Amino acid sequence: MLQGKNALVTGSTSGIGRGIALALAQAGANVMLNGLGDPAEIERLRASLADAGGVAVRYHPADLRQPAEVARLVADTEQALGAVDILVNNAGIQFVSPVEDFPTERWDAIQGIMLDASFHAIRAAVPGMKRRGWGRIINLVSVHGLVASPFKSAYVAAKHGLIGLTRSVALELAETAVTCNAICPGYVQTPLVEAQIDSQAAVHGLPRERVIREVLLAAQPSKRFVQVEEVAALAVFLCGEAARSITGAAIPIDGGWTAR
Repeated sequence: MLQGKNALVTGSTSGIGRGIALALAQAGANVMLNGLGDPAEIERLRASLADAGGVAVRYHPADLRQPAEVARLVADTEQALGAVDILVNNAGIQFVSPVEDFPTERWDAIQGIMLDASFHAIRAAVPGMKRRGWGRIINLVSVHGLVASPFKSAYVAAKHGLIGLTRSVALELAETAVTCNAICPGYVQTPLVEAQIDSQAAVHGLPRERVIREVLLAAQPSKRFVQVEEVAALAVFLCGEAARSITGAAIPIDGGWTAR
């Protein structure tokens, strides 16, 4: 489906980004990984993705907090793989605090990694996409780009901003064959969320099952986690020709959360 295409996926050494990188490789795209982790584990991931898709898979350790490194990540991917045809801005962090106590350095880090880095990556990748006459930009947002929750002011602000960026870029590129869309998952079952379940269970003195249903999934009507594979399949679909007229969309995959 995506044979001959080259993808850059930020935050792809774990969680949703890892799942999307795997799905893109299995669909035939060469992949540049980026993210944090143990070097040996990252190398095992790189090799396993290459084997799974029979494609080229590389890794780049760019620090997304630094605009120059984001630009270098795009340039190095173009050099290593030949192009950035697919850009998936997935990297993200979270911090929870009342707004009056929110550490300014945490605010800056969240905006920098999720909103600013996405802008810098798009800015660097778009010229090549326009020149080649094809491109797919996918921003992994969150249901929190569409609705808010208390104590997550920085995360919600960055995600709302990312949807605005998605729509603006889509309009600029509407007459080209480059699309830009946002995927907005609800709670996804990732290792990070699994750790949150254990932490919340300890804090509230509740069994794991009640934490899942009454705390994490309280706003998610399906009462089940979105699976990484579901998000990855949507990303692959958005990269295909059947999705060429989908641009500027913010697509929920949230078990009905935003239907309320």
